[in-house]
Amino acid sequence: MAKTAMKSYSLAEMKDRYIGKKGTADRDEYEYELRMDVLGRMIKTARQERNLTQEQLGQLVGVQKAQISKLESSANSATIDTILKVFKALKADIHFNVTLEKKHLQLM
Repeated sequence: MAKTAMKSYSLAEMKDRYIGKKGTADRDEYEYELRMDVLGRMIKTARQERNLTQEQLGQLVGVQKAQISKLESSANSATIDTILKVFKALKADIHFNVTLEKKHLQLM
C-alpha cells in the first residue's frame, strides 16, 4: 500500500482558514478573548503562588470573591483599574507594551 502525503498546516494558517484573516472582526475578537484568558490565568497563578484564596485577594483589592473568580475565568469583564489593583495586591509587576507605527513603547 502506498502512503499518501498528508498536508500539514501551521497554526497561523489554521487561524486564517477557520477564524479569519488578521484584521477581520472575527480574528480580532478571537485574539482579544485569548489575551483576556491568558491574563485571567496569570492572575490565578500569581494568587496561588502567594497562597491567597480568592476571598483574601478580594479583600486586599476591595472587591468580592465573585469578582476575583470572574477575573480568573475571563478577565474581559474587568476594568484596567481593577486589573492593576489586583496585580498590586499580589505584589506583582505588570508591564504594558504598546507599538505605535513600528515604535515600541513600554509602560511600567
